[in-house]
Amino acid sequence: MKKKVISGLLVASMLAGMTIAAAPVMAEDAEGSVLNIYCWNEEFKSRLTDHYPGYEEVDATTGKIGDVTVNWNITPNQDNAYQNNLDENLLKQADAAADDKIDLFLVEADYALKYVDTEFTAPVTDLGLTEDELADQYQYTKDIVTDGNGVLKGVSWQGCPGVLIYNRAAATEVFGSDDPATVQEKVKDWDTFKATAAELKEAGYQVAASANDMFRVFSDNSSSKLVEDGKIVVSPEIQQWIDLSKELVDAGEVGTFDLWSDDWNKGFYPDGKVFAYFGPAWLIDFCMAADTEGSIAHDGGWAATEGPQGFSWGGTWICGAAGTDNPTLVADIMRQLTTNPEIMKDIVTADNDFVNNKTVMEEMAADESYGDAVLGGQNALAMFCAGADKIDRSTMSSYDQGYTEELQKAMKDYFEGNATYEDALQMFYDNLMVKYPELTVAE
Repeated sequence: MKKKVISGLLVASMLAGMTIAAAPVMAEDAEGSVLNIYCWNEEFKSRLTDHYPGYEEVDATTGKIGDVTVNWNITPNQDNAYQNNLDENLLKQADAAADDKIDLFLVEADYALKYVDTEFTAPVTDLGLTEDELADQYQYTKDIVTDGNGVLKGVSWQGCPGVLIYNRAAATEVFGSDDPATVQEKVKDWDTFKATAAELKEAGYQVAASANDMFRVFSDNSSSKLVEDGKIVVSPEIQQWIDLSKELVDAGEVGTFDLWSDDWNKGFYPDGKVFAYFGPAWLIDFCMAADTEGSIAHDGGWAATEGPQGFSWGGTWICGAAGTDNPTLVADIMRQLTTNPEIMKDIVTADNDFVNNKTVMEEMAADESYGDAVLGGQNALAMFCAGADKIDRSTMSSYDQGYTEELQKAMKDYFEGNATYEDALQMFYDNLMVKYPELTVAE
């Protein structure tokens, strides 16, 4: 029999309409012997392996915490494979044997509400975490995983405020200095950014690898939800991104590469002739080829400054699955990795992650002995702290991932001159409504 494929939001509606007969969260004396964790890459696994007290690695997909066996179910994000696998198994949660139940799973900001607004995510207070324990976390990280009834359904160990990450050598060549304050004056707003892009082009540099590099700055500052009451919205900020990108692409000052593509990655190396990328701490240390000889990151050749606007990008949230037979262990993992200041400080120093603890980050921002090797020893945490306090994700919707993917895909044709603006916009609407048939276009 052919397996039926269900769209993401349809799955969400199914999840929202179901309850779990096996009990929302089980009592402490009913702890299970197997902890099943669902995620899409090794990031969270490395945090648990390296920082959770008493974790023992058995092999690539198995560990031990005391007498509990930890099973890692890791499915890459490509083609929505992770969510499809998670959805399929969440729908089986009520009838699954204790050792097969999902205990803990990870979500990203763009689709967090799909899971948060269902009964398949356990309220963190039901697991035993208190508001006082979470008081030092940045508010936006809690807002993203708060359901429509105001119930917190997850926690994160990281914050993801973004900055402009620039090529020190290019700044020195073109501006005469690689000092962050000097560079900030050259990118302090979008009009100045455009003028600087023309200056950089004269010296043989593109201001950014791709128009898509700038997208999150505009979408994160959107004045309305990208989908409001079932209607697709092109907010003024999204329109500003489209107009600015077209202008810069036409001038040859920015590319149109897909994020994470080989062409986009070329800017990680001197010959790529890219001045800047926009991103949070995780992009700097985990995505810019820091371990590859000859890369700009490997030689400490990047630096950070605020850029034209503050923004955030991404992040990973830990959700306890309702019906878990390991609620005490799930809660302790959440507690240790997201509220224990010593562990969080260790994550900063060992992994250069920006952690979700105001007190720890402000202390580290003032620590003159701390610096990021990728940024040439710069301690950029003060600007990350300032950005994190200003993040507002109140315009987030359940459709943001698909919206972003389809808009960037359609506008690439417009930017490259292969479609008119009107045709590209209609392509965006059509493709998004195929992905989410319940949507319509706003008047």
